[in-house]
Amino acid sequence: MKHNLFFPNFLAIFFLFGCNKAADTSSESQLLKSALEKSLKENLLNTWYPKAVDWEAGGYFSDFTYDFQLKDSPQEKMIVTQARHLWSNSKAALRYPEDEHFKFAAEHGFKFLKDKMWDKENGVFFQLVDRYGNPLLEKSTMKTAYGNSFGIYALAAYFEATGDSAGLELAIQAFRWMENHSHDPVHKGYFQHLDQGGNPVQRKADTPSTSDLGYKDQNSSIHLLEAFTELYHVWKDPLLKERLEEMLLLVRDTITHEKGYLVLFFEPDWTPVTFKDADRETILRHKNLDHVSFGHDVETGFLLIESAHALGWGDDEKTIKQAKKMIDHALNYGWDNDLGGFYDEGYYFKGEKFPEIIKDSKNWWAQAEGMNALLVLSTYFPDDEKDYFGKFRQQWDYIQKYLIDHEHGDWYPGGLDKQPQMKTADKGHIWKANYHQFRAMAHSIKVLGDLEE
Repeated sequence: MKHNLFFPNFLAIFFLFGCNKAADTSSESQLLKSALEKSLKENLLNTWYPKAVDWEAGGYFSDFTYDFQLKDSPQEKMIVTQARHLWSNSKAALRYPEDEHFKFAAEHGFKFLKDKMWDKENGVFFQLVDRYGNPLLEKSTMKTAYGNSFGIYALAAYFEATGDSAGLELAIQAFRWMENHSHDPVHKGYFQHLDQGGNPVQRKADTPSTSDLGYKDQNSSIHLLEAFTELYHVWKDPLLKERLEEMLLLVRDTITHEKGYLVLFFEPDWTPVTFKDADRETILRHKNLDHVSFGHDVETGFLLIESAHALGWGDDEKTIKQAKKMIDHALNYGWDNDLGGFYDEGYYFKGEKFPEIIKDSKNWWAQAEGMNALLVLSTYFPDDEKDYFGKFRQQWDYIQKYLIDHEHGDWYPGGLDKQPQMKTADKGHIWKANYHQFRAMAHSIKVLGDLEE
């Protein structure tokens, strides 16, 4: 009787190759994880905190120069930025319990939100206050769903980190206020602009065509989805669950175009605002209302998957398919194949099959969200022809080379390959803090850790 010596040897070689490949992946994941962890802690968090904590006036400083000096400015404070700092310190307190200053900074930031930014007469958060917490109603006349979404997001994280029930109570108050004032019971979703008393602002006939006043929008919608997900982790309320599911379905099935990108603005009944039939000059004049935002698309892909898991849907096939479609669309039309990085804006001009890049800069937050989204997709589709893990590596390389300031800390506002002048641009202002960078790196570290197992 002859023995087939080839087959067992083939199996041994195949097994050895598979083990080596797995070992290589695990080793690479370890190296990437270590690099991200070092950058997160030493370059990002240690640069911002405790320097950004305004111990005298409350809350956090907003404005920093390129080399992280406190700016000689009014240091006005917006709910979005203050909430993001509170979120970052809360998450850092959980991640680095040995560094007690994060917990102290979170408690300090919560006190400012509760005592100064919360409108005790009408409810929810003022949009903008001065350094000491006095409302700047002439400069910022309205409250917004977007701003309050970040208030809820931060308060939920603060409660998770500290166990302070006052944080959860304030988050619940904000959610219920939004339910009573901002939620649309007829067409679903939330009105973005509200007066100080909580009445949705109507778009008038004489409203400038370039204004977003009175429209519903993708940006507040995706961040309400994000905020409700964070709150649902710590407060399993049935109405909250209903609204979380409502927002997931709206974002996934209505706000996302069939081609795989987010429509930016809508009439209250979810009719898209578009200028696609206008001439090029008119389109570009209104591009703040109507373009393809690749950064928001990749960010939303991740948020949809995260929200589905929070709802108990697990790896929901329809949600993952839509997330993949959005991220693939951004890779196909908004990705720099040479250096990596996602461009800021594209547009589907009439008669054109593919979107044209109309703004080729690469802002910092889109690159952070893109890195995270690519890594998440690599876990669902490891053998996809898009090579999501390879793109993740390329994106991290791009970020290290063109976005991270290795001398002064934090990230430049935009990639230096496209905007070298960003090297001396302000590192901090009311629209730039560290939440995008922190979340992207922290979540990537978690996913890479899972890949090692």
